[in-house]
Amino acid sequence: MFPFGQGLSAERRTVLSVFQRNAGIRFKDISLLDLAFHHRSFSNESQEARVNNERLEFLGDAVLGMVVASCLYKDMSGHSEGDLARVKSVVVSENTLSEIAITLGIDSCLVLGKGEELSGGRQKKAILADAIEAVIGAYYLDSGYRLVDRFVLKLITPEIVKVQENRHRRDYKTLLQEYYQKRHKSCPKYELVRKTGPDHDRTFWVEVKLGETRYGPASGKNKKQAEQSAAKLAWDSIADSVSEEEL
Repeated sequence: MFPFGQGLSAERRTVLSVFQRNAGIRFKDISLLDLAFHHRSFSNESQEARVNNERLEFLGDAVLGMVVASCLYKDMSGHSEGDLARVKSVVVSENTLSEIAITLGIDSCLVLGKGEELSGGRQKKAILADAIEAVIGAYYLDSGYRLVDRFVLKLITPEIVKVQENRHRRDYKTLLQEYYQKRHKSCPKYELVRKTGPDHDRTFWVEVKLGETRYGPASGKNKKQAEQSAAKLAWDSIADSVSEEEL
């Protein structure tokens, strides 16, 4: 069927079987699922297999987008395109997908290069989100649209409900930017003020400036996370001082 993954060890087959059981799916071609977990850091270091999950991720991203868009179109018939787009942007975001990936146990299935492993790659949101998209792409190739549609909706429908009920994890950078642009016709400014820790375990500290007011510093394991943390500090401060209508 598919040349990659032939001769999988018994241990690896067990890992993949446990994942399928937890996810409630079954692959006809187990090598496709195995490939979905191979990060490019492994293929970059390997002399034997110069393949990774990036093509499956590309396909899975498109399938995921189609399933979610179709679901929202049917479920939110009285809402505008902008409302649908806002919900979709949250439920297919890196934050949401990485949390789903952890729930499914994708972190324990990943095949990483040594450097990525040492730098905590199994917990990196981007790698986890990419891997679940690759799984979706692999399952589409293996079993077709009907079954992958059912699989994606089982994962995503609870997240859609969270957003509709305003119970989801919020993107504070976007909230802060939309609020500040609306009120002041300007954008928040983020500044990296320091980095601490060794190269393989950095902590980044960021401040956000709104006019002459600074919030932070706040920390994160990368600059993006630190900016989100600083934005949350600013947003929480603003939310305490203005009415809900102003937000």
